[in-house]
Amino acid sequence: MAEEPVMRSALIIAAFAALVSSPVMSQSAPSSVANAAPWDQPFLPPAPAWDGASRALLRDASDPWVTAFEADADHDESPNYADTRAWFDRLDAASDLIRIEQFGVSPEGRPIYAVIASKDGAAFDPAKPVLLAQAGIHPGEIDGKDAGMMLLRDIAFNGKDDLLDRVNLILIPILSVDGHERASAWSRPNQRGPRIQGWRNTATNQNLNRDYLKLDQPEMRAVRGLVLKYRPDLYVDIHVTDGMDYQYDVTYGYNGENGVWSRSPAIAAWLDATFKPAINAALEAEGHIPGELVFGIDADPRAGLSDGGLGERFSNGWGSAAHVPTILIENHSLKPYEQRVLGTYVFLEAALRRLAAEGPALRSAIAADTALRPTEIPANFAPDPTPAYTRTFKGIRYEMYDSPASGRQEIRWLGVADLEPWALPFYGSRPTLTLRRPEAYWVPSYRTDIIERLRLHGIRMETVDAARTVNLDMLRLVEPKLATRANEGHVGVTVTGVTPERRDWTFPAGSVRVPTDQPLGDIVVLLLEPQSSESFFAWGMFPEVLSRVEYIEGYAIAPLAEAMMAADPALKAAFEAKLAAEPEFAANGDARLQWFYERTPFYDDRYRLYPVGRED
Repeated sequence: MAEEPVMRSALIIAAFAALVSSPVMSQSAPSSVANAAPWDQPFLPPAPAWDGASRALLRDASDPWVTAFEADADHDESPNYADTRAWFDRLDAASDLIRIEQFGVSPEGRPIYAVIASKDGAAFDPAKPVLLAQAGIHPGEIDGKDAGMMLLRDIAFNGKDDLLDRVNLILIPILSVDGHERASAWSRPNQRGPRIQGWRNTATNQNLNRDYLKLDQPEMRAVRGLVLKYRPDLYVDIHVTDGMDYQYDVTYGYNGENGVWSRSPAIAAWLDATFKPAINAALEAEGHIPGELVFGIDADPRAGLSDGGLGERFSNGWGSAAHVPTILIENHSLKPYEQRVLGTYVFLEAALRRLAAEGPALRSAIAADTALRPTEIPANFAPDPTPAYTRTFKGIRYEMYDSPASGRQEIRWLGVADLEPWALPFYGSRPTLTLRRPEAYWVPSYRTDIIERLRLHGIRMETVDAARTVNLDMLRLVEPKLATRANEGHVGVTVTGVTPERRDWTFPAGSVRVPTDQPLGDIVVLLLEPQSSESFFAWGMFPEVLSRVEYIEGYAIAPLAEAMMAADPALKAAFEAKLAAEPEFAANGDARLQWFYERTPFYDDRYRLYPVGRED
């Protein structure tokens, strides 16, 4: 059995060789446009030839500070965790501009570190804006690590230290360090390079780019601490796509792009008007093709595009809710690794220059959004069935063919730019729920896990040092339903609604009052309202309220129910009306008796009662 993976690998390699020499492959990948390395998966579409000006950024292999990526003849190498750290340690020792800061430890015990570039020494000048660039939240998508190594080297030794005159840079070269070390040539079949790639999920099999709000994982808790410590003015989260082929090599975006709704409208307006034009111009000048994020809605490439979802579990959704300007980069997986890394370098350098030039204006936008206190908070976004607008799109030519493997028509991308731009409908998202902003929430002291997650977010709370009775709304959950499968280590729960019940409720010492009149107030509501799809409840963190404790036997409740009807004509009339309106209920003796039991003082009053109180 142990030899089976090796045998399968050998068979796949043999299939690769056959595919390379097949007539189909030679027809679909003309040598005049192909830009493939010898180890490329030959089942991938051909890459259009590229020779961008950014290649001048590459250092010769003889340079003592050449990176592993540059030293590789095909520029398709990315160093492992130990070699990356050793290279940065050497850079730290050689340059006063560079220092390394450990800010967390992974589940498997590896240090998670940031590389900081500054002329300020250990303490940042608060007048300088801060750029935080994060690579390797999905370790197979590691372009930002190799681009960051090059850029930091050039800041230290090759004349680009002026980038630090008016801005500071923090690079997380590898966030998911355990996933980075689960590396092989077989990690990402839809991606062209690097030769060896890390694994998408962590050692605990979690996708960190689903953890920005619930903060389950030590990696994301550490990142949140780093953000709170340095308060970046711009946060860049670097990924690589899956999906369709197209001409763009560097795509990026942010919530609120092109004037659509955002929790941080002033930030989105600054990114639209000031940031995006400058970044696009810099990329185009270096031979890259920048574009907006690409999320196809269907297997048909011309069916249209979407915004990919606006959930706060993702970096861009969290950034919008936390009022931290956040850019999601998605380099195109089908472009060669060299092209993607160099495009990322250009992006980061241009972002530093734009932040240095326009930092005060961005800080004004951040301040404006931080001051917002909307009385109604849209939530639970879903795809809008009506297109928001038509988007001009730089496509790649393709054809359809009959696949003997799938038994249906499949797409074959031809690696040739379509000279005629496509006009594609763009579908945004719309809220399916609107939440009212209360004055505060109360979390009982025994839910230390929930209180700790709120603290890690940087949310302001008031802790009571003695038991306190508060008149507020406790929420009765309507029709809670468990998910049928686990998601990110949780079994989620949905409700069709909540019924507020005004109560005098006693919260023990150590409980917290969480006001919503604070910069992270929107996040407070999204986390603590059980109807929110991003809430702790929705992630399944309050399963205890779904268990009913006491029961009553039929021989006891039947005579009690008969006495209740005799004593209360209104109750009897309501029961008879329900019998007439609901034949299934009328035919179910257990349901009929349960109906009476729920109206007795014997019934479990806390069944389906959410233990977090809502103060108006």
